Amino acid sequence: MKKLRFRQVHLDFHTSPLIPNVGAAFDKREWQEKLTAARVDSITCFATCHHGMSYYPTKVGTMHPHLSFNLLRAQIDASKEIDIKVPVYVTAGLNNEVARRHPEWREIDADGTYAGWTKSPLEPGFMKLCFNTPYLDWLCELIAETVREFPDGDGIFLDITTQGPCCCPWCLESMAKLGLDPKNPADRLAHAKRVLSNYRRRAAETIRAIAPDMPVFHNGGHIAIGDREDLGCYSHLELESLPTADWGYDHYPISAAYSRNLGLDFLGMTGKFHMAWGEFGTFKHPNALRYECAAMLLHGSKCSVGDQLHPSGKLDDTTYRLIGEAYREVETKEPWCRNAESAAATAIIAVDETPENQANTTGAARVLLETHVPFDIVDSGMDFSKYRMLILATGAPVTPELAAKLKTYLAAGGKLIVTAKGALTVGNGDAYLPVGGEFGETSPFCPDFVETAPEFTAFATTPFAMRLPSVRFKAKEGVSLGRVYDPYFNRDVKHFCSHQFTPYRPEPSGYDAGALAGNVLYFSHPVFAVYCLTGMGAVRDFIACGFDRLCGADRQVISDGLPSTGRVGLMRQKKENRHVFHVLYGNTVLRGRCGSFPNGQFPAKPVEVVEELLPLRNVSFSLAIPGEVHKLTLVPEGKTVDFRREGERVCFTLDEFTCHAMVAID
Repeated sequence: MKKLRFRQVHLDFHTSPLIPNVGAAFDKREWQEKLTAARVDSITCFATCHHGMSYYPTKVGTMHPHLSFNLLRAQIDASKEIDIKVPVYVTAGLNNEVARRHPEWREIDADGTYAGWTKSPLEPGFMKLCFNTPYLDWLCELIAETVREFPDGDGIFLDITTQGPCCCPWCLESMAKLGLDPKNPADRLAHAKRVLSNYRRRAAETIRAIAPDMPVFHNGGHIAIGDREDLGCYSHLELESLPTADWGYDHYPISAAYSRNLGLDFLGMTGKFHMAWGEFGTFKHPNALRYECAAMLLHGSKCSVGDQLHPSGKLDDTTYRLIGEAYREVETKEPWCRNAESAAATAIIAVDETPENQANTTGAARVLLETHVPFDIVDSGMDFSKYRMLILATGAPVTPELAAKLKTYLAAGGKLIVTAKGALTVGNGDAYLPVGGEFGETSPFCPDFVETAPEFTAFATTPFAMRLPSVRFKAKEGVSLGRVYDPYFNRDVKHFCSHQFTPYRPEPSGYDAGALAGNVLYFSHPVFAVYCLTGMGAVRDFIACGFDRLCGADRQVISDGLPSTGRVGLMRQKKENRHVFHVLYGNTVLRGRCGSFPNGQFPAKPVEVVEELLPLRNVSFSLAIPGEVHKLTLVPEGKTVDFRREGERVCFTLDEFTCHAMVAID
């Protein structure tokens, strides 16, 4: 399998057919000079865009009416001369030219309106097409033509590969044949999943029938937890995650933590844009791009920065100057990131992607990120045995199969954190795990309050609010995590107190906040979802204290002096017989405010940005590293790092670093 390169640009080129002189300013030498100066080694260029315009002479699609030459061929040839790879972009789910000619191929909602990005013919924007219509045949012809025209392309990037619960005539007909009820939303979603899977298979087969080794990627959001059936239709993954475009800076670490276990090479994709895709003339601060690329390396991926080419075909000076600042650093670090795999000793088990479980997974990941614990994310079908600790990220009962697998894991000495009803099996009210206590019903009160036992708190010694319902639980074995206090009553029209929820009664309820019993840490509240939704430090510290008590000396990373906004990662390069420890620090701030702009621009909103990269000094670490350790080296600087051994732990101090430091442990 071909390996991805580390320094990619994803070059959007969605260009209206009304714009003149398309590509007229393209200059081979200037193109080469800018990409070389920016240290770019791969650039995705466009065959066909969302407007439905092709940038080469096409017999299947529509060449842009104001393009006078084969722009894609010129871009490929110019790039290949300087050893830059060129994957080729083809729009899949959006194509306005096709939608204009064949409106019957568009996705339709259950209410009869058009679905997707643009619902009304009076709205400006792109139109979503249904993969269950004859459009799929047309699209496969376009894909085949692209592969034949550009056999030296380095992959096919298919964009907007999503399928909604469509009610077009073709979808209604196929649902009837399958015995599905189109009036049932669940049946419509199940049908959409079948349609999308068929698209992936058809598109991949079309490419591989012509060029068996051609890489292919379907860009339609991140791989859903446990949804691995169609991975054979991918050669690699590209994890689109622009922190300023609603995702935030914790989205990518979570997505990467699962993707690392899927067996495919992958890259992270951010953007040079200040906010979202498609902005002309906006720029991310260079320090933000440095931070984001370093984060991709920390999490085991290659790097991609999104840009949008001006219709003239001329690359923007500012954009490639700021990309170069980040990519020059990436280039020096590649030897310690190549063929690296996660060495995390902790994993989050993500059960599914229901909103409740998404909140649990996100909350668990944020706790681990902020308390500097390297982790992976696994689904219930993956191998648990390589981890010392698992966190079951659900507050709901699980399947008997997962229960049995966890029992085997615990019997082999593994450690487990479980919350709320996650300790129960579906259809069985009995606890299946040795959580050290007795279960009752879900508490009728929300919120209730937790007064932690002294060893399970960092600063909150009085009861604090838990804003999701708890399970009535009484600790019988091990150590109680603390006491639950009920409010006087729930807030409703009959009775309320003050601005929000009612305060707690002076006497405890008689129920416990959880227990630490043997190898299992149990919380009676869905604490990870609570932390995801509230971000309250007392909740995080409650969880973290329990984690530390459960881990004991097995905690993989202990840090002193690293703020909660710092991030750590531990990777392994087997061939080189070394670990590489990453530490990353950047201070994020909110800028902007909610509001609106004229002429159909996206609304304004607060944006999380990185600007100042402040140095950290005298940060100490203690790492659990098995086997002999001969030396520690700050890389790529080549500076020897003094260390000492304390049993199985390696202890050292970084005198000073800014943004990102890597320590090779040989």
